[in-house]
Amino acid sequence: MSTTRRSTKSTTTVETFTDEERAAMKERAKEVRASARRGSRADKAAADEAAVVEKIAEMQDADREMAERIHALVRASAPELAPKLWYGMPAYAKDGKVVCFFQSAQKFNARYATFGFNDIARLDEGTMWPTAFALTRLTGADEARIGELVKRAAG
Repeated sequence: MSTTRRSTKSTTTVETFTDEERAAMKERAKEVRASARRGSRADKAAADEAAVVEKIAEMQDADREMAERIHALVRASAPELAPKLWYGMPAYAKDGKVVCFFQSAQKFNARYATFGFNDIARLDEGTMWPTAFALTRLTGADEARIGELVKRAAG
């Protein structure tokens, strides 16, 4: 004797992630797989640097210009940080952990790009401090501030 089960679940689905967020998660999974396949540490570092430079080159004009400048600032301010892709965006890591990252405005259809820091960054100031900055363009003062923050974060 066979029985038929009927689903009691609704046919309504709840979207929890945007298309852009799902794409970023897929990019991160691809990054992890690629990292696991690489050979020596030197080969991995060179491949990671090339991937970051390539991703920056794919960005739209305003984002690309900021990302190129931030890449140069991070490399000069904290050469010990290793460039790598993180959710498809340029990031800079210490001992494999992302310290800071750039997110283009284009990535999530935002009105500004973001330069942010993860909790490994040594930016503590009292009981509250910023961990991300909105960027519409970079001035000389902005670049100086980013350079100082990156030096502290890498500390």
